[in-house]
Amino acid sequence: MQANESIEKSKIASLPSKYGKFKIQVYKQGSQEHMVVMSENFQTLTTPYVRIHSECLTGDTFGSLKCDCQNQLDLALKFINKHGGMVIYHRQEGRNIGLLNKVNAYVLQDLGRDTIQANLELGFEEDERDYSVVAAIFQEFNLKAIHLITNNPDKILFVESLGVRVVERIPAITAVNKYNKNYLMTKKEQMNHIL
Repeated sequence: MQANESIEKSKIASLPSKYGKFKIQVYKQGSQEHMVVMSENFQTLTTPYVRIHSECLTGDTFGSLKCDCQNQLDLALKFINKHGGMVIYHRQEGRNIGLLNKVNAYVLQDLGRDTIQANLELGFEEDERDYSVVAAIFQEFNLKAIHLITNNPDKILFVESLGVRVVERIPAITAVNKYNKNYLMTKKEQMNHIL
């Protein structure tokens, strides 16, 4: 996906969910479709809570214990339902290496590689994500200041590079288990996540 690709967007629809009532909109860039999930009062907020959540089919949908993705998404949706804000569901599976390659990376992780080593061994960068669609979403909603729900310092720097003030970082800390312990240690020690 190239940063200069045009972006299409859907209209805004309602989404009643187990987390509460939301509004949703989809942004399409190339073959990837990203979703914005907003609290019903989002348009009235001057400093909303925002989470940029990277897609994880294995975690978000199938409940994989190898990561903390589903728990972080669950936390974010409950939080924005209560406090107001948005989740940008950034659909770039496996740090944008795709599902097939993510599963191949899982095989390498089963052999002892960490997530970064697995990506590199498969011929990818440690993180292939492109955030240009997120920048377009921030611009679309004229976001100037936000509370950012993240553990990732790179996402803070990205948001600030857009000229958006991060008023506060809200931690997205969830439970550690024997399957995701190494994954979380890699995030903390090699990717400088605030855990």
